[in-house]
Amino acid sequence: MTSQPPLLAVPDAELADLRARLRNTRWPTPWPTTAAGTEPAPGTGWEAGTDAGELRRLVACWASDYDWRAQEAAVNALPSRFADIDGTPVHYLRFDGEHPGALPIVLTNGWPSSFLELTALARRLATPSRYGGEAADAFTVVVPSLPGYAFSPQRPSLTDPAPQTHELWHRLMRDELGFERYAAHGGDLGAGITSRLGEAHPEAVVGIHLMAVAAPVSYDPAGVTPEERAYLDSVAAWSAEEGGYQHEQSTRPLTLSYGLADSPTGLLAWIVEKYRAWSDCGGDLSSRFSDDFLLTQASLYWFTGTVSTSFRPYYEYAQGLTRRVERVDVPTAVALFPADLTQPPRSWAERTYHVTRYTRMPRGGHFAAHEEPGLLAHDLTEFFRGLR
Repeated sequence: MTSQPPLLAVPDAELADLRARLRNTRWPTPWPTTAAGTEPAPGTGWEAGTDAGELRRLVACWASDYDWRAQEAAVNALPSRFADIDGTPVHYLRFDGEHPGALPIVLTNGWPSSFLELTALARRLATPSRYGGEAADAFTVVVPSLPGYAFSPQRPSLTDPAPQTHELWHRLMRDELGFERYAAHGGDLGAGITSRLGEAHPEAVVGIHLMAVAAPVSYDPAGVTPEERAYLDSVAAWSAEEGGYQHEQSTRPLTLSYGLADSPTGLLAWIVEKYRAWSDCGGDLSSRFSDDFLLTQASLYWFTGTVSTSFRPYYEYAQGLTRRVERVDVPTAVALFPADLTQPPRSWAERTYHVTRYTRMPRGGHFAAHEEPGLLAHDLTEFFRGLR
């Protein structure tokens, strides 16, 4: 049975410790800059990593102006539940649909996100009439916390990670919540989990909606189309320019985690760079994310001590502990946002999925559920309307 989780209540001493660490940050020696009025020197600004000026501003806000207690209260006000899935605790949010018989859907985030990123989307899906939609299109929305993220503890074993996350989600939806049929959506890590869910349980999953796709297990290079070749070249270029974080988190995550678990400034620098680089913000973080949003995401990692465990999906996949997606035959929708990491052609997605809807969005990025919840909710509604 589900039960209400205990309230999130960070002790005053922990909050004071965070603020002291922020105020006592040992800043690195700055790199040289060019003379006033000339072009920025290579390695300054965001070119070589998180911009020092923006980071100092956010750190100062986190240490003084940021109201954690207000954000804590907002988190506590969410419809949180906990389930015990064969001894594995899983935290999730549940937003009941406003219409009887609403289609259940499980939403899964990626990294460096959390369940909080999905709340605006969840509300739109559960109560569409409040946003200009039809009540008949409502979903009952379940938003679980990934194992090792915030309130869901990591799986206790590394060498034997079963049940994998997609199996936890299926047991949550079917056995715990009693949904015989349900839908699923995900981006980033959540896209992989959603893909495995649809592949493993086509008897229950009516369809999946993805913001990223798994590459085919094998293919003939001679049969790659020009569009697909351009896509593969873009992926290689992105990996060389932007993929350093992924390589480190896949190969030496523990080495990285010591510094990020000890320094809130380091933690913030590591994740805020991704919010800027992967969003449709045009280089201006504030155009897409408030300071409160960014600092609350960082605070959840900090107070729950889960930045290290958030790296596990990268390491486990690289070590072959997470199964590859081979073929997904349930109806699949692919929604691509222009500032997201990759833009796979439809033909590439069709090598692995039964694609029945393919949409290129006019704006938005990797964090589309927060950046463009209206666009994403509309695409989900249109896709699943015929699958209810």
